[in-house]
Amino acid sequence: MPWRDQLIRWSAVLAVVALQACTAVPQKDPRDPMESWNRSVFTFNDSVDRAVVKPVATVYARVMPNWMRTGINNFFTNLDDVWSLVNNALQLRGLDTADSFGRVVVNTTMGLGGLLDVASEMGMERHSANFGLTLGRWGVGPGPFVVLPFWGASTLRDTLALSLDIPGNLVNSVQDVPTRDALTIVSAVDTRATYLKAGDVVDGAALDKYSFTRDAFLQRRRNQVYDGNPPDEDTTSWDSEPAAALPAAPASAAQ
Repeated sequence: MPWRDQLIRWSAVLAVVALQACTAVPQKDPRDPMESWNRSVFTFNDSVDRAVVKPVATVYARVMPNWMRTGINNFFTNLDDVWSLVNNALQLRGLDTADSFGRVVVNTTMGLGGLLDVASEMGMERHSANFGLTLGRWGVGPGPFVVLPFWGASTLRDTLALSLDIPGNLVNSVQDVPTRDALTIVSAVDTRATYLKAGDVVDGAALDKYSFTRDAFLQRRRNQVYDGNPPDEDTTSWDSEPAAALPAAPASAAQ
């Protein structure tokens, strides 16, 4: 089993085990019953990011020409669209599934294996989806907020969904280990480079970076589940989403 798969699986186990632990700080937000644990992991992740990931991403952004960075980003986005296609189909979202299928076909063929985003120029909208979002749209509540080592902000639902999201990433299907690891590193660095400015904004604006990141993540994830139109939120419990987040016949036409 590759080391990164072991890391994610152990992170999921630790997150579940930590649900049974008592926190040492007052529980200010009922969505975050493991705040003490989460803050410790968040601090660790932030330290790794400042010491290693962000400096590497900064050099990458400065050295790589824009056209090359765009091509790399397009390539990994095209791979992600394959898993989005599967999950949009699982959610019975016909138009989103058709768009995802069209994007994969067009960008893989006319876009030189995904290096060019021809589909967007043709008006095919991207509908990013993973299995955690699929569970949410079928009514599975988010569960407690969780911060995973190296992975970052998540929920119990999304953490458990990693058991399918990880193998759903086509990079992980590459049999040659050095190639697979290289692709994984490039993808991670490229993603971090994309959010360099956003990270600087958070560092400068947030009095409590942890709370800011948690609230922004939970709000964004909730908006994704409800297509940008979530119902009134009950913040008295960590499982604050209604049981029926997805109608019997989902309609993509509303997007």
